[in-house]
Amino acid sequence: MGDRCRDAVDTLVGQNIRIIRQDRGMSQTELGRKIDVTFQQVQKYENGTNRVGSGRLFKIASTFGVPITAFFEGANEAVNGDAGPSPVAMLAEPYVLRLLQAFCAVENMDLRRSLAELAEHLAKAHPPARRG
Repeated sequence: MGDRCRDAVDTLVGQNIRIIRQDRGMSQTELGRKIDVTFQQVQKYENGTNRVGSGRLFKIASTFGVPITAFFEGANEAVNGDAGPSPVAMLAEPYVLRLLQAFCAVENMDLRRSLAELAEHLAKAHPPARRG
C-alpha cells in the first residue's frame, strides 16, 4: 500500500477527517488512541501521505458518529480538478474552521461585513509566497 501514489481522493479524505476532527474539538492524539494508531499516523492520513484503509475509515466514521460517505464530500470536484481551491480544501487549512465558527457567532451584519473586508485587506497586503 505504501508504494502507491496518493491521488486527489486520498487527499480529500484526509482533509475531511481533519475538518470533522477539528469540529469535534478532538486532538490528533485523542483520535489516534480511539482508532489504535499513533498521532503521527493520523497526521499522515490527514495530509494524504498515507491512504486510509476501509477498516480504519470505518473506525474513524464510528468514532465521529458520521457515515463513511462524509469523508468523500467533494470527491467529484477533486477528481475533475475543478478550478480553484474547493471549500473542503479551504476548511482544512489551519485556523479556518475556528475563524468561520467565530465569524458565524457574530450576529451584527455590519460587523460581519467589516470583518470580511478586514480579512480581504489583509490577504491583499500579505499575499502568499510564490512557490516555484
